[in-house]
Amino acid sequence: MEILNEISQLIQKGNAKLAPEKVKEALSSGISAETILNDALIQAMSVVGEKFKNNEIYVPEVLIAARAMKAALEVLKPILTETGVKPIGKVVIGTVKGDLHDIGKNLVAMMMTGAGLEVIDLGVDVAPEKFCEAVKNHSPQVVAMSALLTTTMPNMKTTIEKLQEQGLRDKVKVIVGGAPVTESFANSIGADGYAPDAASAAELAKKFVQGVA
Repeated sequence: MEILNEISQLIQKGNAKLAPEKVKEALSSGISAETILNDALIQAMSVVGEKFKNNEIYVPEVLIAARAMKAALEVLKPILTETGVKPIGKVVIGTVKGDLHDIGKNLVAMMMTGAGLEVIDLGVDVAPEKFCEAVKNHSPQVVAMSALLTTTMPNMKTTIEKLQEQGLRDKVKVIVGGAPVTESFANSIGADGYAPDAASAAELAKKFVQGVA
């Protein structure tokens, strides 16, 4: 459908002003909120994610596309809630204790939202207990942790141990990432997955909630 393609293009180009207007236009022409979500918004962000992974675009372009997606999503949210369209799954995300960096984490959260997931963002400097509390309160399928400092990476392991202690570890899949984090580090601390970039993190979370990873 032409208008869905137009919305997708506007989001990819990061047009936060026109994208919501086009969404309203699509709704008034009788297209369902769910169709717009899946075939325009999520589709646009998967193109953005793919281009980002292939180094065709960089962080600033992803951020402005995500901002346009968010603006378009605001129009759809009340209708999606009303019609009972549920996110495909739920993720709790945060930067670990001692680390105040949030650009990478915010990017991951936006890409996950763009992939149709509900994201509970705990912010930065998140203590292991706070991750555990969020798992109890929100029952997510995935916990995503980020670190930018090598000195805070051990707190990822501490958080996993805390989840284990509180009997929550088997209820969630744990994904870790951030500049100094590697796949072998993820394996050594008992995480379920590692993502080198925001697009891969969203893809992995999606696979986990759908039970295909």
